[in-house]
Amino acid sequence: MWSLIKDNFWQLLIVLNYVLAIGAAVTILLKNVNPTKTLSYVLILLVFPYVGLIVYFLFGQEYRKSKIFKRKNILNQKNIQKWHQSLMLNKRELEKIEKDFLKEKFKLVKLVHNSERSPLTLHNEVDILINGEEKFKRLFEDIKTAQHSIHLEYYIIRDDEIGNQLIDALCERAAAGVEIKINYDFVASSLSAKARNCLTQNNIEFYPFMPVYFPRLASKLNYRNHRKIAIIDGKIGYVGGINVGDEYVNGEKKRFWRDTHLRLTGEAVGVLQVNFLLNWDFVCDHHVEKIEEDWFPENEITHETAVQIAASGPDTDWANIMEAYFLAITTAEKYVYITTPYFIPNDEIITALQASAKSGVQIKLIIPKNGDSWAAKYASFSYIEDLLRAGVEVYLYKKGVIHAKTMVIDDIFSTVGTSNLDYRSFNINFEINALLYDNKLANKMVNTFNNDLQECERVDPNAWYERKMIQKLKESFCRLWAPLL
Repeated sequence: MWSLIKDNFWQLLIVLNYVLAIGAAVTILLKNVNPTKTLSYVLILLVFPYVGLIVYFLFGQEYRKSKIFKRKNILNQKNIQKWHQSLMLNKRELEKIEKDFLKEKFKLVKLVHNSERSPLTLHNEVDILINGEEKFKRLFEDIKTAQHSIHLEYYIIRDDEIGNQLIDALCERAAAGVEIKINYDFVASSLSAKARNCLTQNNIEFYPFMPVYFPRLASKLNYRNHRKIAIIDGKIGYVGGINVGDEYVNGEKKRFWRDTHLRLTGEAVGVLQVNFLLNWDFVCDHHVEKIEEDWFPENEITHETAVQIAASGPDTDWANIMEAYFLAITTAEKYVYITTPYFIPNDEIITALQASAKSGVQIKLIIPKNGDSWAAKYASFSYIEDLLRAGVEVYLYKKGVIHAKTMVIDDIFSTVGTSNLDYRSFNINFEINALLYDNKLANKMVNTFNNDLQECERVDPNAWYERKMIQKLKESFCRLWAPLL
């Protein structure tokens, strides 16, 4: 028997591979997920023996359906339910908001609320922060004056120059008795033993999100926490595209980094706090058994700016942010201006952009001319021709890295957050966006978008259609793997 196995070892390995691969392929087919994604996984399973199996079993599982992320421990706590109920507007208030200024955009409010039970909050103040210089200046000022709590959740935290400034500021407040919690992504972040010891010595709680044993291999291919949020004393919140790393702060010798973040005060901060606690409950060694009152202080903001927080990830039943993008684009009447560093959209978003453009809505899209990923760059470029033929204006950012993830529509709706227009943000990663329903903020976002256009080159349709065959081949090859990027 052993001799037979030894003589036919490689043949048996191949047979075993295809038995497992066919089983995995059947499982994928029964899930009825996006056909492009299904075909990509089936192809890699059948063409690449064992490599395909490794890729699928490590990165192809559908966490949203398997429910490995539990939310009930936080959401069922009485303090959370009481706070959530206090934000709920009555029918008359909602009808007034719909009639007075939201009109068709009120569909977005209902969509996000019905999908995620995320309330529309009215009493807020919002500051748009351009680039890391503005974000970190304000953040460090707020940390310095924190009295009760500082909660941070970041995709990237490095103990480089800006990271060490943050760690020093946190340790100083911890020494003054402020409670500090940090949730950082294990794969994307890099905290040295020295940094971790400093945090531990100052009684700062910190936990990595979903540790893996081979972070360099998994950095692009498994489920990650892509959020960048901070909550200080339950009163001040930050959300947007800016991580904690030196590359996000522009200096004389660095490649220019263009990004956008928000500073929030008011009721919307509590929604950020809930989303932080949901992930904190998942990553820490013990359940959050008690919701502290200081985490949800009484709101002191009387100024009215309507804000809704949309979160999505493997812990949500719906692709909330993608659905909000889709509805916002398809209900646009005048214009849609989008900035995104990664543009690898699903069929729904492509169809929405094309249909809106053909119906007379002005669609402008800013993407990088040169991003940080060869494959993502050419996968993004593969969608440009179809957009141009529908009348979408495409602009390539030249000044440096464009990392902002923003959208502004019809002088009333805008969004800033962590979600790109790509498969990973829509289906795999934990993401969070602030949806802003306000005319003044929308005008500021339009001005920022127009400023960015000055650093772009517009894609000429005729020249693009005649681009070289070698580039078209690169685009087609990279697009084939788009669902896996």
